[in-house]
Amino acid sequence: MTKFTPLGSTACVIALLSAGAAHADVTAEDVWANWQENFAMYGDDGVTIGDVSKDGDTLTVSSVSFHVDDNQTVFDMDMGAIAFVENGNGTVSVKLAESYPLKIETATGAEVNVSVLMTGMDLDVSGTPEAMIYNVSADKYGFIVDDITKNSKKLKSDVRVTLNNLAGAFTTTTGDMREIDYDMTAGSLSMLVDVTPPDTAGDYFTLSGKIEDLATKASMVLPLAENMTKPEDMFFNGYRLGGGYTYGKGNYIFDVNAEGEQTSGSASVGSGHLKMTMDETAVRYDTLSQDIAVAMNGANIPFPIEISLAEAGLGFGMPLAKTDEPTDFGLLVNFTDLNVNDTIWTLADPSGALPHDPVTILLDLSGKAKLFFDLLDPTQADAIANAPVPGELNALTLNNLKISAAGAEVTGAGAFTFDNTDLTTFNGIPRPNGDVTVNVKGANTLIDKLIAMGLLPEDQAMMGRMMMGMFATPTGDDELTSKIEVNDEGHLIANGQRLQ
Repeated sequence: MTKFTPLGSTACVIALLSAGAAHADVTAEDVWANWQENFAMYGDDGVTIGDVSKDGDTLTVSSVSFHVDDNQTVFDMDMGAIAFVENGNGTVSVKLAESYPLKIETATGAEVNVSVLMTGMDLDVSGTPEAMIYNVSADKYGFIVDDITKNSKKLKSDVRVTLNNLAGAFTTTTGDMREIDYDMTAGSLSMLVDVTPPDTAGDYFTLSGKIEDLATKASMVLPLAENMTKPEDMFFNGYRLGGGYTYGKGNYIFDVNAEGEQTSGSASVGSGHLKMTMDETAVRYDTLSQDIAVAMNGANIPFPIEISLAEAGLGFGMPLAKTDEPTDFGLLVNFTDLNVNDTIWTLADPSGALPHDPVTILLDLSGKAKLFFDLLDPTQADAIANAPVPGELNALTLNNLKISAAGAEVTGAGAFTFDNTDLTTFNGIPRPNGDVTVNVKGANTLIDKLIAMGLLPEDQAMMGRMMMGMFATPTGDDELTSKIEVNDEGHLIANGQRLQ
């Protein structure tokens, strides 16, 4: 029997079941060799392979099992027998069991036994031995939790997650590196969680939901097996990934009873996406969800809660490797049109003095920076930890700032460059050069209302008004603007008045 060691999670096994279509010649032996190349990412002890035999046009592997241990969680999965059947036209069909067991054990003493289910699955392989294309479709693909045990006590549970109408393409190409590309869709994802703990009578947790129109598209480049001996060196051996997923409308309902106190509610989302790229030089991440709504009530909640959000997103990008020239980075935080029901507003504003306008927080930053180290290189970890700073800031641009709430709004934009040879003008900070303009609307009206409500002491309000008077100029009815700049000589200027 042959063994390999773990370098990833059982999610990699799912990739073996993803697919695409083409016409060329592959044999059962070619496809089985391709699977073993995929197994190599688990190392020498992660995969155990049973007997391999060929009878006519069918190559059968008596058993394939996986063991992954990351010192916190142990995964054991037994896929049973796998058959590779030559179809006589240069393609191979892979026959898998309709279900197989997965056991998960955690360092906290929990054990979960799962059945992975594949209903109506067809998996066909074409292409060439160097570039295989898998074609997969399934009526249902998912899992059911058979039992959950914690400290030898079994929880009563019904947990299942299913992808419906799965279809797509998965291609593997082997050269100096191993390239994996996939493009998958699913009509929907449905889930059900119903758990009853063993110790407290009457306690339960239930959740059900459905997400429509899922799609994922991505590519990975992996080092060959001989270059995969140390997981921490994967990026420096050429590992990189890029891609993401999109989803359509999603709806969820939940009901929880904990220690006699019941809480229930619902949630929904209109659509969203996640995109990510990463290699040894840089990482970029972008996620956005639209039309979010949450409603809940319960015994320990004094009133119904309703929250909605037009958009919620987070994006960032940054270099990870030492650079000779300044490299781009960025940050985007987006919470647009956050609404809460009037019952929540009444807690802070019982008299209704404030406008109950949606709250928006938007921050869009970009810039350039240099790194002095390769952040993913484990051999440089000590040098990074002992360095005063890991790099230098060269430029920073405020593309957009918007904060609006309770009838007031702050907007801003501007840009600075930084002279890292001058650390004295601003006490250890690289000397900036540039300007930023900030506009404020409705601030004085908001301050007056907060004073009348007793939420803001008059003396603190006076200090705030004085600061606005020093650093801002009126541009309209309760509208102010402030331009802060640092010139070539290192002078700090606010609205034309030199401060330093």
